[in-house]
Amino acid sequence: MNYNLESVGLQILLAYSFGFGAIAQLVVGQHATRWLWLAGAIGWFVGGLIASEAIVGTMTVEEIQPIIGGLAYDEALLGGLVTGLVVVVVTWFVTRPREFRAQAHA
Repeated sequence: MNYNLESVGLQILLAYSFGFGAIAQLVVGQHATRWLWLAGAIGWFVGGLIASEAIVGTMTVEEIQPIIGGLAYDEALLGGLVTGLVVVVVTWFVTRPREFRAQAHA
């Protein structure tokens, strides 16, 4: 398999990853760990990278558009969003404060 992610594509993926992590931290606020943004950013990056390079990396330029800097843009956004949301929700459930856990079981 040939990976052709260029610097521009990597920068786009990193920018969206950190943006998603910041938004996730703002939405959850004080109800989760202060490192939730990092978990969300890593989830977005890994999901976007896998969707762009591994899942659709074998398609040709004619089959998939747009490609920006070697990054299959739409697929990276979708893969990043799905994986990022799963990582954020799981992280929130695992690290939420004890009073929320007690209310959930009451």
